[in-house]
Amino acid sequence: MKTSFVAVRKANPATIGRDYRRLLTEAQLLDHLGKHRPIILKLNLSWTRFFPACSSPPWQLDHTVGFLKEGCVTAHDLIPVENKTVVTNPLLGAENNRWDKVFTKQGLNFVPLPNVKWVKFKPKAQLLALHRIFPDGIEIPEIFLDKPIIHFPTMKTHGHSITTGAVKNSFGGLLKEVRHYCHKHMHEVLVDLMLLQREIHPRVFAVMDATTAGNGAGPRTMEPRDTGLILASPDSVAVDAVAAKLMGFNPLDIPYLRMCHEMNLGVADMSRIELVGDDVADLNLGFTTKRSFVIWGDQMLRKGPLRFLEKILLHSKAVGWAPMASNIYHDYIWYPLVGARHIKQFNSGRWGALFAEYGNSS
Repeated sequence: MKTSFVAVRKANPATIGRDYRRLLTEAQLLDHLGKHRPIILKLNLSWTRFFPACSSPPWQLDHTVGFLKEGCVTAHDLIPVENKTVVTNPLLGAENNRWDKVFTKQGLNFVPLPNVKWVKFKPKAQLLALHRIFPDGIEIPEIFLDKPIIHFPTMKTHGHSITTGAVKNSFGGLLKEVRHYCHKHMHEVLVDLMLLQREIHPRVFAVMDATTAGNGAGPRTMEPRDTGLILASPDSVAVDAVAAKLMGFNPLDIPYLRMCHEMNLGVADMSRIELVGDDVADLNLGFTTKRSFVIWGDQMLRKGPLRFLEKILLHSKAVGWAPMASNIYHDYIWYPLVGARHIKQFNSGRWGALFAEYGNSS
């Protein structure tokens, strides 16, 4: 028996607005949100720099907001947000990924989460890991409380969680800058975040852009693939499960999806998910998850043979070396030597042409 559904559409740059409109209609976005206002729009910034499939593309936000406005949701009721990490800057990331052009076009006020009030939140649910990682209490953005949220992930692999999508998008919203401490227990933390969202948000919805998807050593050092797909559902677990299946994985082999499914936090069993829209049931992109040099090193220190150094190198005043090393590797080694080739290829393709329509960024 089908107990959840995911809408999937094949998309084209020439018809991207219409494609998103059909997708969100089939996914029943407006019905799911009901009259709950205002609405948090949680973007996905995996890198301050632009890289295909890494962060939310501008058309994902643009056409979702356009659809909401057609449904009589005002710009005043929409709150686009993103957080920072030790290696990302939300304001510069919004510029580089051309979200700022959409904010201006749609009359939206971007809210960087480091600038808002964070409050202690004591969940009723029994958590798996977060209460041990943050023994002094879990802090969340106060503006999230009692508001519905729409997540804007991309479809990509991830060296810590195998795949990443709607579920992990909350990782960048509900946890502060020090959320890298969660890497050691990533799958349990993702389950905890689903538990937290049940208590914080009256409604949760996911719009996943896979017009360009990321294969390999995600979430940054990936091989971008033109897949031309967009997905949406009120079930974040189901969206991630369908995305995992499309990428070539068995969703129930991925720990966070299996645990969420077993705890009734969403559906990850493909036999219980109805696919609505275009027929993609037999699609297998053949993706594989790899670990970047940075994630490999992080795992060696947290869970591998170098874990005896974890406390000294990652939980002391000396920890500043880690984000510095990550920035040097990603921004000044991999990006110009490898990433630039992928960006050039992307810019010469159909989605690069659409990205260019959103204007230049510095």
